[in-house]
Amino acid sequence: MPEAAAPAVPPTPPVTLQALLAREDLALRRIAGPTDPGIAIHWAHTSEMADPYPYLLGGELLLTAGVHVPRDETGLAAYFDGYVSRIVAAGGAALGFGVAPVHDTVPRALVAACDAHGLPLLEVPPQTTFSGVARAVWQLMAQARLAELRRVTEAQQSLAAAASRPDPVPSVLRQLAQRMSGHTVLYGPDGTEVAQAGRGTPQDDVRAALAELAGVVRPTPRAATAATAVDLSSGGAPAPAAPGTSRPLPSSATDTLGATHLAVYALGAGEGFVLGVATARRDPGDHTIASVAAVLLSLLTGEHQSGAGAARSSALVRLLLGAPPGEVAPLLGTGRWLVVHARPETQAPDAVAASALGAALGSPLVDLARDVVRVLVPAGRRPEPQPGWTLGVSDAVEPDEWPAADTQAARALARARATRTPLVRHTARPALKDLVAPADAETHARALLAPLTGQAALAETLRTWLSLHGSWDRTAVALGVHRNTVRQRIGRCAALLDADLDDPDVRMELWFASRHT
Repeated sequence: MPEAAAPAVPPTPPVTLQALLAREDLALRRIAGPTDPGIAIHWAHTSEMADPYPYLLGGELLLTAGVHVPRDETGLAAYFDGYVSRIVAAGGAALGFGVAPVHDTVPRALVAACDAHGLPLLEVPPQTTFSGVARAVWQLMAQARLAELRRVTEAQQSLAAAASRPDPVPSVLRQLAQRMSGHTVLYGPDGTEVAQAGRGTPQDDVRAALAELAGVVRPTPRAATAATAVDLSSGGAPAPAAPGTSRPLPSSATDTLGATHLAVYALGAGEGFVLGVATARRDPGDHTIASVAAVLLSLLTGEHQSGAGAARSSALVRLLLGAPPGEVAPLLGTGRWLVVHARPETQAPDAVAASALGAALGSPLVDLARDVVRVLVPAGRRPEPQPGWTLGVSDAVEPDEWPAADTQAARALARARATRTPLVRHTARPALKDLVAPADAETHARALLAPLTGQAALAETLRTWLSLHGSWDRTAVALGVHRNTVRQRIGRCAALLDADLDDPDVRMELWFASRHT
C-alpha cells in the first residue's frame, strides 16, 4: 500500500471533533476509535465508494450510508478492515456512518475495524442529514476563522502600541510572549541572547534547541561561502546545497522538541538579529502574529545596526556631553540645514504620525513635543506641503545657527496657522534691521521692552499680534486662545509700555524690537 503524503491543509482553521460532537442539533455519537479531544476536522466529504482513498485529501470527516457494504456478511470483517485501513492511509480524520435507510445499526465489524486502526467512528442518527453535518463543519470553521482574525487584529494593535513605548524591544517581546502564551528571545548577530520575555525560564534543552534553530536563518560568513538550505519537511534541519549552487537562507524555520513548538524569524535583510519563539502549542494565527512582531523588531534593531542610526546616537551623546553643534553636525550629514515645525490639523501628534512625517520629509531627525513636531532636514531636501499637517520652515542655516532656525520655523508655523496656509517658509532678505548694528539693536530692544520682562505670555502675544497686523481673530488662532484673551493681553501691554498701539510708527518700532529679543 502506498504511503500517504502529508494532508493538504486548507486556509481556514480546523474544527475539533469534540466541537462537532457537542452540537446537540446533530446528535452525533462516537462509538469507536480514539477519544482524543484535539482530533482536527478540516472538511466533510460524502462518498459511497468501496475504496475512497483516491478521492480523499486528508483531514476529512468521511460520511457514508454503507451503500457499498457487501450483503454477504461472511467476509465483512476483512472488507471493513481493508476499507478503514485505506481511509487511515489517505489521512482521513474520522468516519461518520449514517443509520437508515440502508442499515438499521452500525455494523459490528466496522466498529472493530475502527478500533483496530485508531479511526474515530461516529454514528449519524436518521434525523441528521449528511448535508447538515457538512454545514455544521463549515459553520464551526467560519466561527474559528472569525475568532482567529479577531485574535490576530488585537495582537497587531498591541504589538504596535508596544513598539511605540520608551523601551520598544523588551515591550514587543513581552507582548508577543503574552499573546502566544510562550517564551520569546531576541538573538544578536553573534547568537547571544539580547533580550527575552515570558513567564518563567525554559528548560535548558529548549533554550539550546531554539538557539540552534536560530542559526538556520542567521547569515554567517560560512553561509555566504558554503550555501545551505532548510528542509522544513524534515523538521527544519539544514540540508547541504548542491556543489556550485547557491540557495538563499530562509526567513523563518520551525521545529518541535517533545511537546514544545519552536519557531525562529530572521530580522531585517542580513543584519543577523533573530526572533525565537517557544510555545506549548501551535494555534491558528501564531505565525501571522509572530511575523508582525518580527517586522517591528526588524525596524527597531535595524535602527541600532545601521550606520546612520549609530551616527545619530553618537551625535546625541556628544551633544549631551557638551559638544557644539558645529562639531556634531558632520556625523549627521554635510551642508546646511532646515528646521521644520509641524502641527496636525485634527488631533495632537503621536509617535507614529511624527515618524511618518519625518519619512515624508526625508529625515529621521524628529522631535515629538506636546503639540508640535520638529524635524531637522538637510537643506537639499525642500519640504513640501503634507496632507493633514501645517508646516513652518526656516531658512537654510549652518549647524551653529540651529537655535535661530528653530525660532524662525516656530514663527513661520504660527503664521501658517493664522493664515490657514499649509506651509509657510521663512525668507531672509535685506531689511531695515540690516542698517543697525546687531548689538545696538539688541540694546534698544531690551530697553524698549523692559516693562514686559518676565511676562512671556504678554511678550509672545504682542509679537504675534504685531506680525498679524493687529488681527484679534488670527492672533487668537495662532496662539490657541480666545480673542478676548488677546484683547486683554494687548491692553495690558499698552499700559505697561505706556504706548499708543494704534500708532503705526509705534507698532513698527515695537516689531523691530521684538525681532531682536
